[in-house]
Formats: sequence, C-alpha cells, structure tokens
Amino acid sequence: MEDRTVIQWDKDDLDTLGLLKVDCLALGMLTAVRKTLEMLKRTGRRDLTLATIPAEDAATYEMIGRADTLGVFQIESRAQMSMLPRLRPTCFYDLVIEVAIVRPGPIQGEMVHPYLRRRQGLEPVDYPPALKSIFERTLGVPLFQEQVMQIAIDAAGYSPGDADQLRRSMAAWKRRGGLEPHRERLTQGMLLRGYSAEFAEKLFQQILGFGSYGFPESHAASFALITYASCWLKRHEPAAFTASLINSQPLGFYTPDQILQDARRHGIQVLPVDVRYSDWDCALQADTRGGNEPAIRLGLRLIAGFVEEVASAITVARTASTFFDVEDLCRRGDLDKRHRDLLADAGALRGLVGHRHRARWAIQGVEAQRPLFEDVAPTVEARVTLPPPTVAEDMRTDYATTGTTLGPHPLKLLRAQLRARHCRSSADLARLPHGTMVRYAGLVRLRQRPETASGVTFVTLEDEGGMVNAIVWRDVADRQRRVMLESQLMCIQGKVERKQGVQHLIAQRLENWNELLSGMRTPSRDFR
Repeated sequence: MEDRTVIQWDKDDLDTLGLLKVDCLALGMLTAVRKTLEMLKRTGRRDLTLATIPAEDAATYEMIGRADTLGVFQIESRAQMSMLPRLRPTCFYDLVIEVAIVRPGPIQGEMVHPYLRRRQGLEPVDYPPALKSIFERTLGVPLFQEQVMQIAIDAAGYSPGDADQLRRSMAAWKRRGGLEPHRERLTQGMLLRGYSAEFAEKLFQQILGFGSYGFPESHAASFALITYASCWLKRHEPAAFTASLINSQPLGFYTPDQILQDARRHGIQVLPVDVRYSDWDCALQADTRGGNEPAIRLGLRLIAGFVEEVASAITVARTASTFFDVEDLCRRGDLDKRHRDLLADAGALRGLVGHRHRARWAIQGVEAQRPLFEDVAPTVEARVTLPPPTVAEDMRTDYATTGTTLGPHPLKLLRAQLRARHCRSSADLARLPHGTMVRYAGLVRLRQRPETASGVTFVTLEDEGGMVNAIVWRDVADRQRRVMLESQLMCIQGKVERKQGVQHLIAQRLENWNELLSGMRTPSRDFR
C-alpha cells in the first residue's frame, strides 16, 4: 500500500499490548498438495480440491497404521512413525490426537503412555464423571490446551478470563515461572469441589508438561486435515504426490533421493532426466512398462547448478520440434558451455548420444555459432569408440549431479562385501525375533537428537530393502561422536528391539565404513 509501512512485532510484544496474535503458517506441504491437485487435473486423472478429497478412507488409514508415511505431513518423523502402529488411527479424530500427542508437552507431562494403555485396553479409563464432557474423547488424559482451560473452569472455579490467563502462563512458565501462582488456586479449587488431592496434583503436573509445548485442539485438527490429505494422495495418487514433493523442495524430513527410492519401492516407475522429455519440474508420463499408474519423469531442477531460465529455453525449443542431436540442442537452446557440461554429466543427453562418456565427448565437438555465410571448410569428425561407465561410476556421478540414482541401490552393489563382514540386511532384521544381536550396515539418511530425548540420538539407515531405525543411547553417542556424525555408511552392532509392531536397532557399537563407498557422497538430513 502506498505511503504505508508495515512493522511486524514479535509475539511477546503483542502479548504485552494485549493485541490479537494470528499465526500465518507458510507450510511447504500446502504447496505440495496444491501442486498435486493441479497435476491431477491437468493430466485428466482427477478433479479434486482439498475439501473434496474423500474422507475417512479405509485404505488410507490402513497405510497410516503401517507407518508407511514417508513424505506426508506431520506424521513422517521417527517419533510419529514409532507411534502410529501403537495408536493405529482409524478415523479423523484419531489423527488429531496423533498430531498432538507426539509433542514435548504430552511427553514430559507423562500423558502418552497412559493414553496408549487405555486405548489398548491395558488399563481402565478413569476420570471424574462430572468431567466426562472434557475427558471422554481423550480417555481421561488431557492432551489439548482447551481441555486444561475447561478443567480449570469446571473443576477449580476459574472464570473464562482466568482460564485464558492460565493458558498464557502455560506457554511462558519456563521463562517467567508463571504457573506456580496457579498451583494453590487450582488444587484448592478442586479440593473444595470434592476432587481428591491425588487427582489435583496429578493434573497440575500434567499442566506443567504443557509448558514444553502442547497443542490446542483446533491447531491439531487443522494440521490433521493436511495430514489426512497428504496421506490420501500418497495412497491413491503416489506418482503425482511424489513428483509434487520433489517440485516443492526443500520441505520435510527426507531428501529427494529418499522420497524417490520410497516411490520405487512402492512400484512407481521413475524415469531419468532427459532433455527430450524433461521440463523444469518433475512431471507424469505413461509407465513404459505398461503399468496402470503413471511414471514420474524427473525434471531439470534436480541437476545441481542448472538454471530454470535455461530449462525454459530448452522446453520452448523442443516444443517447436524435437532435437535430432546435441549440436541441434545446443544451438536452438542457446546453451553455454557450463550448461552443456551439466547436462552431459547428469546423463540428460543419453537419449541423443548415449552414455555419459559419449555425451561428454559430443559436447566437446559443439562449436560456437558462426555467421551464416562465413567461408569455413567442413571438418570430418573421426569416429571414436568410448566404453560406457561402470554401474558404480554411473551411480557415483548420479549422486554428484542430481542427488539421486535410478540404478541399483548402492548397498545392493556392496551386499557381497557386507555379507563377508557378517552384516544383515533390513529384510533380515524384519524377520529376526526380539533381542537378537546383529551387525547391520546402511547409508545414514537422518540423524536427530531432540531436546526431550535425554541425549538419545535417533539414526535412520537405508539399504536396498528399506529403512532401519536405530537408537543410540547417550553414552554410545558421546563415546563415538565422531563416528556418528561423519559416517555416510555406518555399521551398527546392536540388538533388535520389537515392541507393539515397532522395530528398532539398539546400538552398542558404531563403525564408519565410508571407505566402501569409494568417495561417493550420499545425501542425509540432520535435525535437533
């Protein structure tokens, strides 16, 4: 707006002044969902909006219950994936609870295990009958800020204004000690209304947990809606959803390579970057194997260092007529040497000249454009026969140029060496009983050390069969910190733990086996 300056105040200033605070969350998943819906409509597969995605789909909840949620919103983290087989959501409100329960507040308030035990019928659901309207949906365990506020009103005699002040204090008590003045009022209020001292004290301790970040129910419901939409799209339109995730990067826990490998494990064909077909973004094409699901054609955006404007020039030139050789591409696409090299290194010229070695040779012969009538004698190019790269060489260059490979998984090539070192595979681990001691090696895909985990580090490893989640206790992590942080290919000696459908590998010793990768760099993401 002309002659108008907008200053964004922080949340504490707004709170001090008593102004309304509204969070506008620029969520990358909303972009991914929008792009998925647009892609489905553009390709004639479906015409949906966020509001018309079919609700309460049994196949979607079955997928969620298996923790097959890589790439979706909110429930893709290690902690959420470990919770899903135990909670097993079967309806939308279960997703609301799932989103809210894996938070520092419920965890530190010791609300998670009581809720799960009650949900599984392992302990009775117990709460005062007068508070049934507050506790019934969460089985007697307060999981949401609104519940705490309503308990304060109904059980301790708070006014709605006082309850809102309690909510504010919950958010600030670690900084200002704001909850202590409420202890006596809450407990005395409940005692005066006939509630036991044990119930009052237990409830206050749970409220303290909300100071470490507990969700409002309304917030959890809004997030759960996006969670469900992303899960439905992953279940019913996996190719479009995967392509849109790549087109919306960076977002989420996982690298594009992990997202694409997951799609391939689910039977989706992924086609390489190719100047004859690729646009800037990943797109859908017919499955060349004759499958019913569309394939994903990788976009030029995956080539490290490539520029969108150059990709657009290639697309425009290709629309006029197909390229018949590398020189035609370079001339009509007006490619400089840098972008010619990038295309050759990424294998994007394979459809015009063949493998990478031939592509690199071919672009060296592309000459700068001369004036139309310059008197230049034609040159005769000698035929050169170049051997193709090995599978390992192609894989190494794939990761260096596009961050992913569509050839065999790196560990498939190393499996014989890993067997010789007495290492099991992820498929082996899935069949082994609880308590089995094993050696397992995989590519490090994720490291996470949450503040609420008492120094525990969670490491996700991957091989040709899938992912293995490892738990590294603080003493092991501190003793082998360098190995844990520097390993791309990590061997873990430890014990298989299997509880309630969830498998972990409890690490006792870590080893760095990067030398087996022969200099190949594989992507990972690390979080706190």
